Amino acid sequence: MKKFIGIHHVAIICSDYERSKQFYTQTLGFSIIAETYRAERQSYKLDLALPDGSRIELFSFPNPPARPSRPEAQGLRHLAFAVGNVEASAEELRAKGVDVEEIRVDELTGKQFTFFADPDGLPLELYEA
Repeated sequence: MKKFIGIHHVAIICSDYERSKQFYTQTLGFSIIAETYRAERQSYKLDLALPDGSRIELFSFPNPPARPSRPEAQGLRHLAFAVGNVEASAEELRAKGVDVEEIRVDELTGKQFTFFADPDGLPLELYEA
């Protein structure tokens, strides 16, 4: 097996496609690569690009089950985005109406980080690069 070279994409299933599309493109500023409607599944798939070449695949499905998230549920815990300046990035999100937690310092690395949520409550993190 060849060595892993990075994360290609993260897939997210949302409850309200238009609301989540606006959040990830307008609020977070990710670029649209492609948008596909799959009639047989009554589902959208939105491919979004991050500046480092990684992607988010945003899906909609009719009546998806809710994601368990609190208290700490088993499975994927959160998605972290590397940013150059956590304080500036958090302030930009707040200016767009996003509720951002207090900035903390990772006791192991000394790097700043904070959390916020997407429209479905998916925990997202800003982490100092």
